[in-house]
Amino acid sequence: MNFLAHIYLSGNNEEVKIGNFIGDYVKGSAYHIYPEKIKEGILLHRFIDSFTDKSTHTLDAKLLFAPKYRKYAGVVIDIIYDHFLAANWSRYSYITLKDFIDDFHELLIKHNDMLPTEAQNIVPKLIRNKRLYSYKDIEGIRSVLSTMSKYTSLPDHSDFAIEVLENNYELLKRYFFLFFSDITYYIKTVHNIDIKGI
Repeated sequence: MNFLAHIYLSGNNEEVKIGNFIGDYVKGSAYHIYPEKIKEGILLHRFIDSFTDKSTHTLDAKLLFAPKYRKYAGVVIDIIYDHFLAANWSRYSYITLKDFIDDFHELLIKHNDMLPTEAQNIVPKLIRNKRLYSYKDIEGIRSVLSTMSKYTSLPDHSDFAIEVLENNYELLKRYFFLFFSDITYYIKTVHNIDIKGI
């Protein structure tokens, strides 16, 4: 999953949210250097990634993007899943998407010294460009994919991705709803995390 879903699935604990946010930047056993709740968030991040990759709904969704993205199709699905979460936010939370994101931005600033350097470097742009909020719109997804292709190994096929998304919108939304129902159940029952707004 991408940032928005990871944050949402962290529940209400600030340090768990921070740990989940930095999960991709903490490799191997390096998580042991962090306080307990941040460690919990990092491990939760890893669980979410593993669960997402193994989901039959995700595997079906990846097939639509595989012709161009191949092994990177999962990265595109992560971003598209964040789109469906943002676009259907009121289904999952009683607070507004803007308030949720604004609160998280404040949290990042408050805990900046706990972030790995790589994560610290992206936070100003994340906040300034309102990246998390941009997931709500298809053009925001196009912009995120295009930007990622410039700074990561993700191929630059954003036009193809948007075409597939628009042509299969209802199908992909159904995949997301089914997947998110599954993962929220596991997060609440197996990990005992009280997810905001549910």
